[in-house]
Amino acid sequence: MDKKSFLHAGHLPTLLAAFLYFDLAFMVWVLLGPLGVGIARDLGLSHAEKGLMVATPVLAGALLRIVMGILVDRLSPKKAAIIGQLVVIVAMAYAWQIGIHSYREVLLLGLFLGVAGASFAAALPLASRWYPAEHQGTAMGIAGAGNSGTALAALFAPGLAAAFGWVNVFGIVLVPLVLVLIAFLFMAKDAPDAPPPKTLAEYLKVLKDKDAWWFMFFYSVTFGGFVGLASSLVIYFNTQYGLDPKTAGFFTAGCVFAGSLVRPIGGYVADRVGGVKSLSVMYILAAIFLAVVSVGLPAAWMALVVFVCAMLALGMGNGAVFQLVPQRFKKEIGVMTGLVGMAGGVGGFYLASSLGYSKQLTGSYQLGFMIFAALAILALFGLTSVKTRWRTTWGASYLTTAKI
Repeated sequence: MDKKSFLHAGHLPTLLAAFLYFDLAFMVWVLLGPLGVGIARDLGLSHAEKGLMVATPVLAGALLRIVMGILVDRLSPKKAAIIGQLVVIVAMAYAWQIGIHSYREVLLLGLFLGVAGASFAAALPLASRWYPAEHQGTAMGIAGAGNSGTALAALFAPGLAAAFGWVNVFGIVLVPLVLVLIAFLFMAKDAPDAPPPKTLAEYLKVLKDKDAWWFMFFYSVTFGGFVGLASSLVIYFNTQYGLDPKTAGFFTAGCVFAGSLVRPIGGYVADRVGGVKSLSVMYILAAIFLAVVSVGLPAAWMALVVFVCAMLALGMGNGAVFQLVPQRFKKEIGVMTGLVGMAGGVGGFYLASSLGYSKQLTGSYQLGFMIFAALAILALFGLTSVKTRWRTTWGASYLTTAKI
């Protein structure tokens, strides 16, 4: 790819603004995971309750991505993003000032943190609409690298909680949230050729297309695996290996950074070799590494290495999926980003909650990991079944300059 042509193909300040907004929103979205050890201790939560606590923001974010996708089409990506960020700031301020005193209250906070997870449906269309087909994978990968915010939460939240108390972390996080919102107001700009708003019937029409369901399933595995692990690994390393929350946070941050930073690479590779080929390899690798870690490796550092490898595969898979989506649904990118993002969140909710229930019911995390590895293999079979049709219809060379 010609680097200069990419830099001049779209609007770089908007791409950077989308990344920053996405990054901070994702940091907040999974915040209960890195704080989970302290919250669980103070509120006396079981393994299953801990799993549901960290999974609730993921599910809420998944469902709210539909709402955000509609706002993107009805208002604009920039306006939708601003509304979402203001809701999150108010919720965080309330939790900081009033406090969290029960399991029910922490679940309620998780619902509001889901608004941060819905940022996906605004950030990606904001960036995507500025770039032509041949640069979609790279642009979406850069904007989507805001996944790294989940690593920031794991890296800093446990240490801040140890120093100031986990409730005060909600107040500390308000500082970067407000600063990024101010920067976003000045840097972000909606693309001039945005498609017109759609009616409810048009939204439902997309669901009649079987390709929409395939994309939702494919992303539920790649992104679901990524965010499910990002939400759960601090508690996993603490429970499985007895690591203190701060060290568990460092381990988790390493895993999440790996998955986040390779998302642009995944998009770039998909641009070069085709999204189908790239995604197929990623599913195979993710299944292998999840199966390996499921056996309960004897040392924490061994688990760390395998989780990093799994996150690398899942992160590149995220980039590959969103190299394909804009090619197939260019005119419906707003609603499709919401739908596909929702499916990814549902996958993350399933993984995070299933790990907690697996531990509580069987005394081991193995079953939760093995079922998700099986889902990756199922996704591979599904991708294999549709790739010929995709490459000969909407991915045909005379219709697009992008590789499918």
